[in-house]
Amino acid sequence: MAVSLLHTPEGVRDIYNGECARKLAVQDRISGVFHLYGYEDIETPTFEYFDIFNKERGSVTSQEMFKFFDRDNNTLVLRPDITPSIARCVGKYFSDEDSPVRLCYRERTFTNNTSYQGRLKEVTQTGVELIGDDGSGADGEMIAMVIDSLKVAGLKEFQVEVGQVDFFRGLTEEAGMDGETCGILRELIENKNYFGVEDLVSGRKMEAPLKELFLKLPELFGSLEEIRKIKSMVTNRRSLAAIERLEKVQAILELYGLSEYVSYDLGMLSKYRYYTGIIFKAYTYGTGDYIVNGGRYDKLLEQFGKAVPAVGFAIVIDRLMMAMSRQKIHVKTGAKDCLVLYEQEGRDGAIGLGRRLREQGKRTVLMKKSSKKSLEEYTKWAAEQGFGKLVWADGTGETADIRLQSPGKAGG
Repeated sequence: MAVSLLHTPEGVRDIYNGECARKLAVQDRISGVFHLYGYEDIETPTFEYFDIFNKERGSVTSQEMFKFFDRDNNTLVLRPDITPSIARCVGKYFSDEDSPVRLCYRERTFTNNTSYQGRLKEVTQTGVELIGDDGSGADGEMIAMVIDSLKVAGLKEFQVEVGQVDFFRGLTEEAGMDGETCGILRELIENKNYFGVEDLVSGRKMEAPLKELFLKLPELFGSLEEIRKIKSMVTNRRSLAAIERLEKVQAILELYGLSEYVSYDLGMLSKYRYYTGIIFKAYTYGTGDYIVNGGRYDKLLEQFGKAVPAVGFAIVIDRLMMAMSRQKIHVKTGAKDCLVLYEQEGRDGAIGLGRRLREQGKRTVLMKKSSKKSLEEYTKWAAEQGFGKLVWADGTGETADIRLQSPGKAGG
């Protein structure tokens, strides 16, 4: 029984020591980018009422939520997604605000995945929401922030893929498809299932150019120039406007000097039902899934009493850290400045020294020397733990600085 209590449930994990320090350091760097863009921090509850994340607002099915009841028999869930929670907050606390609201967060989400999916059930996400701006400039700002955030985290090789859900919706409206057929087609396109798309489309009556567009959807990705080639085939206004919006976003990213990190994919669709326009994901090698997910959700806040447009994204920190580890990207953390090692007789002086160093802003650890360990052993250990300096306080009241060298080199 005692041994079993040392293990975590399936889908969650402990993060400690250097790994935890690196994760926090990366989160701090990314938060710094958000603050530079003028975003304000917000925290939402870990659990909310179930209805906040119903099928029209949420990103997962009811079956994939962790549900429980309070003493009044209300159904509560651990939040599977941050955006609906922030939409609720905006509807409550910013109902009279008529200027854009910029919010950023660092939270955990919980999804009750099945074990065979091999995904964590609890992940850390950090991201932003821009409420009240429906312009292409807001879309461009989101993607620029994604790129700046991944760069400051330490990634060098990554790609942001950008799509537009209105392109697909315009085609299905023109074809007169019902909701069930749209859902089936959506899944086939997301999975790049060319044969499945062909079977479904071939069985329906529609104009030849429209049928050709559906068949091309799974392969409509690449540079914006590749996307522009199909404009002449588009006849409905909604799909044409979607391409024009991507052209505006591309122009903005060129002004930021970040367009090289972006590609386009008109076959990109999302399980997030609340997305209404531009959507995007960021990928890098070292993880089999996206590390950033975002998009525009202009209708979501209406459900919380504030009819304003919005756009945002979330960085999945756990996937980002996995990718950085596999790419062997070093993350510099706040090293401890000083270890003050003392014998019992030198305790009083060591405590005074430690206090003075901390007042100077230096991270200082006090440690009483064990008679079972030599000074050389402590010196080696301090170097391995990343201390910048070891101060030895013996019982005479004197102190001595001992030079530390990186592990693997001779100690001083």
